[in-house]
Amino acid sequence: MYRPKPLSRAVKYALGASAGSLALGLSPQVLAQDDAEEVLEEIVTTGSRIPVDQNLLATSPVTTVDASELRFSGVTRVEDLVNDLPQVVPELTSNDSNGSTGTATLDLRGLGSDRTLVLVNGHRMGFGDPFALAPDINQIPGNLVERVELLTGGASSTYGSDAVSGVINFIMKDDFEGFQLDYQVSGYRHDNGAGDAQAAIAAAGYDQAPGSVTDGETTNVNVIIGANTPDGRGNVTGYLGYRDIEAIRHSERDYSACALGGDGGTVGDCRGSSTTPAGSFRNFDDIDLRLDLTTGDFVPRAGETYNYGPLNYFQRPDERWTAGMFGRYEVAEGFEAYAEFSFMDDRSLAQIAPSGTFFNNNFLNCDNPLMSDQQTTAIGCPDRNPGTTVPIYVGRRNVEGGPRFDDLQHQSSRALVGFRGDINENWRFDMFINYARLNYTEVYNNDLSITNIIRSLNVVADPVTGEPVCQSAVDGSDPACVPYNVFQPGGSTAAARSYIDLPLFSKGDLDMGQAVGYVEGDLGIALPSAGDSISVVIGAEYRDDALVFDLDQNYNNGNAAGQGGATADVSGSVSVTEFFTEARIPLIQDKQFAEDLSLDLRYRFSDYNLGFDADTWSTGVAWSPTEMFKVRASLSRSVRAPNINELFQPQTIGLWQGTDPCAGATPTLTEAQCARTGVPAGSYGSVAANPADQYNGLFGGNPGLDPETSDSLTVGFVVQTDFGLAVSVDYWQVEVEDAISTIGAEFIIEECALGNDSLCSLIQRSPVNGNVWVGSGPDAPRVELTDVNIGFFEVSGIDINGTYSAEFGDHVLDFTLRGTALTTWDDQPQPGGEINDCKGTWGGDCGRPRPEWKHTFSTRWGTPVSGLDVVGTWRYVGEVDEHRNDRVSADAQNYIDLSAAYGFSLGGGDAQITFGINNIFDEDPPYHGLFNTAAYSNGNTIPGAWDPLGQYWFLGLNFAY
Repeated sequence: MYRPKPLSRAVKYALGASAGSLALGLSPQVLAQDDAEEVLEEIVTTGSRIPVDQNLLATSPVTTVDASELRFSGVTRVEDLVNDLPQVVPELTSNDSNGSTGTATLDLRGLGSDRTLVLVNGHRMGFGDPFALAPDINQIPGNLVERVELLTGGASSTYGSDAVSGVINFIMKDDFEGFQLDYQVSGYRHDNGAGDAQAAIAAAGYDQAPGSVTDGETTNVNVIIGANTPDGRGNVTGYLGYRDIEAIRHSERDYSACALGGDGGTVGDCRGSSTTPAGSFRNFDDIDLRLDLTTGDFVPRAGETYNYGPLNYFQRPDERWTAGMFGRYEVAEGFEAYAEFSFMDDRSLAQIAPSGTFFNNNFLNCDNPLMSDQQTTAIGCPDRNPGTTVPIYVGRRNVEGGPRFDDLQHQSSRALVGFRGDINENWRFDMFINYARLNYTEVYNNDLSITNIIRSLNVVADPVTGEPVCQSAVDGSDPACVPYNVFQPGGSTAAARSYIDLPLFSKGDLDMGQAVGYVEGDLGIALPSAGDSISVVIGAEYRDDALVFDLDQNYNNGNAAGQGGATADVSGSVSVTEFFTEARIPLIQDKQFAEDLSLDLRYRFSDYNLGFDADTWSTGVAWSPTEMFKVRASLSRSVRAPNINELFQPQTIGLWQGTDPCAGATPTLTEAQCARTGVPAGSYGSVAANPADQYNGLFGGNPGLDPETSDSLTVGFVVQTDFGLAVSVDYWQVEVEDAISTIGAEFIIEECALGNDSLCSLIQRSPVNGNVWVGSGPDAPRVELTDVNIGFFEVSGIDINGTYSAEFGDHVLDFTLRGTALTTWDDQPQPGGEINDCKGTWGGDCGRPRPEWKHTFSTRWGTPVSGLDVVGTWRYVGEVDEHRNDRVSADAQNYIDLSAAYGFSLGGGDAQITFGINNIFDEDPPYHGLFNTAAYSNGNTIPGAWDPLGQYWFLGLNFAY
């Protein structure tokens, strides 16, 4: 039969492990013994292809989360559980709407999801989305997860590109026998009591959120069926899952019911967009008017804005189907075939406020018959003669057309087929082919055509009938044009809205192909000071990634008013051929003060079709002076090759979130400084600021990019006692050089203003009024934000993990602590430039919150009542201050979760009912209008960083037979 590798020393340590070590991940393997030999089932653990007992003998720290924690947390989205871990900085989640890809991604240490490698059973996942290539965690059915392993530090020498900050490995239940049904319903409940937000809403005259809400219900059903083959030589496990998530809108929470303003510690008033339902008519100099819906006259706008908040989704509606199977069969003695297949169909809707004209026209013609004499006089028309125009821009919100919603569908499939077995008693082989494909389709509804807006606003009197008609209908350039009457109350007609309405379409195919083969075994050579022989791995890998992303013509030419610019097609491929090796060298064993001292060495050579190659390596040492105490350290070099988007994304105009320090009546920079950034003479103090803090940027790829390089260091120790206590403390440090990134727009403007001439060329302001946001197309004002190899990151911290298990009569108590202290988070966007200290900050050039301390502390009580367990968890997220400006701080957040599970026999099987409430005290998230300027923000807060919706309740039933 296919033989597991004897690991007598690993067994020796594992048998001495306490029950408390299980939650810590120190000895998760199930051991089998016979009279002849103690054997540990061969499991290739995260970070190495040489079988070892996962944490006791590993040189790099691995944090483990098991299936019971997933069940007791009640989450139906796997990313919610992982994002609560202190090592993880949340990125894309189900609480994103504006700009959402419909996916969920994971980010170790806050270095970006593209620098975190995600595996399933030790194998690469496929791409998640044409925009966000990182794997979509929606593809992983939560009930099938056996455990999750998080490896800190670079692991490119083992897995190849992308494992810069670490690896997240989902170990699945792939050898199941029987039947299991999981059903869970969950949702949110919240009492709205944010007094300052409610006061702002009342002052603005907007609708208040309900007093109490119960919403966002999620239904999750999963079935697992598994069976061994009749001859006992194999197993097939299959699964089918369905999940349905209901929407939550901003209007259902008082702190998100309007777009909050405020520049300091208070939330301020309700603000929004100057593209309003009544319409704004501006020249961005001395004319700023609106349509009075009572009189029909143009009157001063007086700062009136549109509240775009209520219709936005705080939780996207989502429907997901998953299916798959795992199989293995021993074809012959010592030769096993295995396979994995998975499929996901996920549809998610992202909704935001209605589209509008967004000032995309360049003029109004003074002979427009839809305008009154009062209106033409107000906008500065000298006469009403044909051909007379004035530079007035129109911002009219198409509320009659309904909100914009993005229909996002992802179909992903993955197939892996492999063979593994024994070459002889000491050597084994493994080879597999791994192929993943993603089919993406998108329909973006209720946007408006810029071309048709411009035509429909250029209205003249029909030369024959005298009726208002489009100039383009008169001259024959567009006979279908219908006048868009934004000049009279109720003037918008269904025909006009149909003419300017613009659905958008895109589709994409992403493929990942991987072939890996390696041999692993003992050399039969041992050092005189050690009993075990040297183990090695030798292997090769080929991987090919390909993307074809097609968008319709209106996406391509930037004709959609609500998109901020053009989005171009992308296609390309990247392939790599690699050779790798590993060695584990026992140096000293069974000596005084050296129960075990071992050295790990790894190396990988990667040859890319892009014309560059890379060397990655890792060295680690583990020293166990006693069975209870271990010291470990590792040093590694990793790389991340530029991905397809970074290489081949065409350069187009998009939007960046932030502020222009030269805009507004009182700019934060001086007149001379703003002149350096391109503000025209005489425009200082009158440059228009975007009320939504959204400005134009030129985004895109760069085919000349080089790989990023990173160096990782970990040093730590593990204490595992015989009285139920296990503790690990690890210092970690990751440095990334030549990081592929864009220089922050605010950084570019400020550095240019301070004298950095090399950055001034990246700023292209309007030569008329100095803005960087009005207009679209290739000549639009903007800041250039294309990808470059220019960044440097240094991130370091201390991970503390501990478990303690004790029995008190009929009571069993298990305690688990996972905490991370962030000691350094430095970002240097440009060599020689300012270093941004992002530790304990949010926003500015630092993006998401990066608290100095974050932890989860859980207590599990095995009650005297048979089958009843109760779990309480304290989640803590430290305080963060606003980077640079220091206007708004988010206090430390404390969340208490409580759940209980009761197991009992039912119909010859085992059943378990689980009920719980997370955030039991219904804490509001930190909220402020300035949070909307941060990455991954939504609803005046940053959902991934804090609990955004209040109490989360869940009720689940598990039945296994």
